[in-house]
Amino acid sequence: MAEAAHGVRETSVWLKDKARRGGRGGGQPGLDRDRVTEAAVRLLDAEGLARFSMRRLAAELNVTPMSVYWYVDTKDDLLELALDAVMGEFRLPDADAGEDWRDQLRALAREYRGLLVRHPWVSPLAGTFLNIGPNYLAFSRTVQGVVRRTGVPERRVTSVISAVFQFVYGYGTLEGHFLAGAAASGLGPDDYFRHAMTAVSDVPRAAEVIEESKKIMAARGGETVAEMMERDFEYALDLLTAGIEVMVARG
Repeated sequence: MAEAAHGVRETSVWLKDKARRGGRGGGQPGLDRDRVTEAAVRLLDAEGLARFSMRRLAAELNVTPMSVYWYVDTKDDLLELALDAVMGEFRLPDADAGEDWRDQLRALAREYRGLLVRHPWVSPLAGTFLNIGPNYLAFSRTVQGVVRRTGVPERRVTSVISAVFQFVYGYGTLEGHFLAGAAASGLGPDDYFRHAMTAVSDVPRAAEVIEESKKIMAARGGETVAEMMERDFEYALDLLTAGIEVMVARG
């Protein structure tokens, strides 16, 4: 997808022509690669990517670290499996159902934003791996189908995907970081936001900019951080949709 960054790993768990080892002699009773992946997702959600380790995962599963390696070859392989597993959370529209492409594009954008917020560790991994697991490919295929229905020329399909989903990637990543910071501080999002604004306002060089920012934030409305974020996101989608319509009309 469009958010992929430089430095993508050359190898991929999906490219390795190896049978899954779970279920053969040497594994743990009741444990397989799917359960290991599910545990990895839970641990990543709870503790974040920086603290994730195979040793920590083994403790979560109540097995030895070497037992985990029976089901995956490397930590990177497991992270790639975890990334694709959460991509399976998407509720994908049927690109051929006859629905308005605008509604379907918005639905996909909202789904992606929600995923990035629920799983902040997804953002760095999305630019690290090739992202060719089955769930990611299903998402990518649906996005392409919806964007083709906008009427943009085939040569511009990737441009539209980049415009919409790089925006969502950035927005969801920052929102996820903000909420994670609030949780780590022990404050709710609204109190955390007020605390941050107060702290920055005390910096002389930033005070003037912050005052202007306060006026803008007051004008956009919203009683809570969640409301402000929602309004900004939806209006940005309006802008992107309108831009697509204009470019299609130009031919």
